[in-house]
Amino acid sequence: MKNKLLAIILFSNLLTNTLQAQTDPLPKRIDSLMQAAYRIGVFNGNVMVVSKGQTIYKAAVGFADGSKQNPLTPQKRFDIGSIAKEFNGISIMLLAEKGKLSVTDPVHKYLPELPAWADSIQIAHLLNYTSGLPASPANTDEDVRNELLALKRLTNAPGKSYIYSYSNVYLQQRIVEKVSGLKYNAFVEKNILKPLEMKRTVMDLPVDDTTMAIAFNNKFVNEKPRETTRGWPRLTTEDLLRFMSAVDSYKLVGKASVQQLSQHFGEGESSLGEAKFENGELVWHQHHGSNFNYEALTTHDLKNDRFVILMTNNQNFKVRQLTSAILSILDNKPYTVPKRSLYLELREEMLADFDAGVAFYRTAREQKKEVYDLSFEIGDLVNTGKFLLRRNRIDDAIKVFTLGLLLDLQDKDYAIACQFIAEAYKQQGKTDLAVLYAQQAIRKDPDNKIVRSMLDQVAR
Repeated sequence: MKNKLLAIILFSNLLTNTLQAQTDPLPKRIDSLMQAAYRIGVFNGNVMVVSKGQTIYKAAVGFADGSKQNPLTPQKRFDIGSIAKEFNGISIMLLAEKGKLSVTDPVHKYLPELPAWADSIQIAHLLNYTSGLPASPANTDEDVRNELLALKRLTNAPGKSYIYSYSNVYLQQRIVEKVSGLKYNAFVEKNILKPLEMKRTVMDLPVDDTTMAIAFNNKFVNEKPRETTRGWPRLTTEDLLRFMSAVDSYKLVGKASVQQLSQHFGEGESSLGEAKFENGELVWHQHHGSNFNYEALTTHDLKNDRFVILMTNNQNFKVRQLTSAILSILDNKPYTVPKRSLYLELREEMLADFDAGVAFYRTAREQKKEVYDLSFEIGDLVNTGKFLLRRNRIDDAIKVFTLGLLLDLQDKDYAIACQFIAEAYKQQGKTDLAVLYAQQAIRKDPDNKIVRSMLDQVAR
């Protein structure tokens, strides 16, 4: 009876904190949220919240590695995944503003050793990931270079479709080197890190360095260092704040350059992640990144003059929900502590044993709604399918996407599931089935540019 009572008390504390939101000081409310998230197991990392120029909350929550022996500190550095692409985008625009290059220049102008297709790709296509370069499984810059040199043709004509390929980043960095005469990391250090006094940022710092927060999984097993591409900033929450503040206030490059970097194709990300302009002014900038159990989300609400930065070394895909909860606290509104991610466990179950993974999914949605977050079930299934697709488990991926079609979906979500089924069949060379599902997607969402581009390619 005593244990049951304690469980009820704990459960109540972890749910919507309406009364607290009306009575507690802001830092205390934010800390209550983050500590609850840590106890549930959906956040381990560093947090920084700034409102109207004042740091109202800064904390290190949890541990610096999976041993649970070393507490995190605010000075620990993190990998920020895809947010790093803002550094190469800014580097390109710094050179453009100095007249050293134009975003309409063909890639071939600066990298003539590449095959003929490089003459049809503009630098602008690299910036918004519409170059037509295929997604690359390469783990090193040398491997990316060799793949590009051997590439015979593009996946599609530049400017016609969004493909999130690291090759775009690699080519941006090589152009920066060719034009500036500096190695990419040296250029970033000279033109970004030093001017902004980002003293705790180190390019390509080994992830097992003692100053790093070491990434670990939900079984508290540390990630092993891997061979990767180069050009990754490892930094603290404070330094990431310095960088984002400078970008959004046009201190590094001007407004026109930031607008250029904010351009995106369809539902695809821009070089700045998600950056919104209203009446010519930047009003919102949010960017998510993840990499081998590191995850970060930086959010700048310019209308209300506030930043939220979350960096974790234990990826659980809850940083968006936690950010929303923090913004609710700042608005003196109720908030909810996120539940555990269905996707994270589902993808591992299906990777190990697909049928067992399907059984786990059905049990979770039917019997464990109080444990797992089912608020965006189709997103969990689509991401799991994409995870399997990247590992060449194409038939299993199609089955997962098809499971998603059985849900009660909004038209755009239905279209997204059909889009990925079409892409999977396209990879298998089953053109008729790819066209069938692409057409279903268009019927549900006529504005889906990615699917329209796919149909145009098949028609040609």
